[in-house]
Parts: sequence; C-alpha cells; structure tokens
Amino acid sequence: MTDQLALDPVSAAIAESGLVAVLRAPTADGFSAVADVLVAAGVTALEVTLTSKGALEAISGLRRQLPDSVVVGAGTILTEEDAKAAVGAGAAFLVAPVGGLGPQPVPFYPGAFSPSEVYAAHRAGASLIKLFPAGGLGPGYLKDLRGPLPDVKIMPTGGIGLDDIAKWLSAGAVAVGVGGPLIGDAATGGSLTALAARARHAVDAVAYARS
Repeated sequence: MTDQLALDPVSAAIAESGLVAVLRAPTADGFSAVADVLVAAGVTALEVTLTSKGALEAISGLRRQLPDSVVVGAGTILTEEDAKAAVGAGAAFLVAPVGGLGPQPVPFYPGAFSPSEVYAAHRAGASLIKLFPAGGLGPGYLKDLRGPLPDVKIMPTGGIGLDDIAKWLSAGAVAVGVGGPLIGDAATGGSLTALAARARHAVDAVAYARS
C-alpha cells in the first residue's frame, strides 16, 4: 500500500481507490448516468477528459451529483487555459498526457514516458505521475523503473485492460487509469448493466492486488 501520509488529500484518495475511471466520449451527455453506475460499483475517482464536448459542464454537474467521497478531476489538460477552466468548473485534480505546465491550485499529474521525464516530474513536485501511454510498456517496465526511483508515485494510464489492473498495482503502481476497457460504449448509449459488471471486475482487481 502506498504511503499516503506524504500525499495531499485528493492524491491520497486516488491512491486509496487504486483506480481512476477515465471518461472520454464525443460528448459528455452520458457521463452522469455512467458516473452513477461506477460509483455504485465502488469506483471513487473519475477523470473527465476535456476532449469530450461539454466536459466542463459535466465536471460541475458531477461535483454536485456525487458524494463528497468521490473525487472528480479533469484530463487531457494541455494548456494553462485548460487548467484554469477545469479548476473553475470544480475539478479536484488535473491530469495531462505530457508535462510542461507550472504549479496549479489543485493536484496536477503530468504525463511522462521515459525515466528522465518521470524523474523530472518528480523533481518538479508532482505528487503522482501519469505513466503514458503505459499499455505498450507493461508492468515490468514500472517494476524496473521503481528500482532506482522507489519514492516516485506512478499512475499508469493508456492501453490498460481490466485484466491488467492487478498486475500494474502489484508492480508498484499507486493507482491505474482505465478508460475504454472500463467505460466501453456506456457513455454513448451502450449497456449500463454491462458497465456495472466491468466496474465490479475492476474494483475486485484492485482488492485482489492488495489482499
């Protein structure tokens, strides 16, 4: 289990959850129903990507809709303008596919791929670092990375399937970000019942890795 004493409250909540559901769709119209299903299954951290039309309004709505125990953040933050708009909408954390932004008023998790990028983000003060795209690297990469960098807190995202969750956590990930394999087509009219089953599978995988 990650040492949460060194983390801010939002990052600690994400570490405790072990899973961030990444909500990405052409529009955010279906995110409200999707979020209800995810939270009912035990998912307590949601990332709404700004590439989804209506994302800012969705973030504001989810903050009102969901219990305070659920953290809602914004993803695909590429500019300072993106960050300001997301924080204004109520995002509790910001996630980027790359680094390069300055300090933010809420926890900011920059993307990194190479050991040099990971270490640079760590030195810059990132509480969690998004390893992206992680799917092609595999959990062994993270295990090797944490050898010389044991204090760096990594959140692999991108190309992670439901059956990969436990493997990444066992390799030392603080949490994993999972999008398409978890959400499927539920945000665009697909089955919410199937989403609930996938969400339970994901939550069970976290519990298994930590048992």
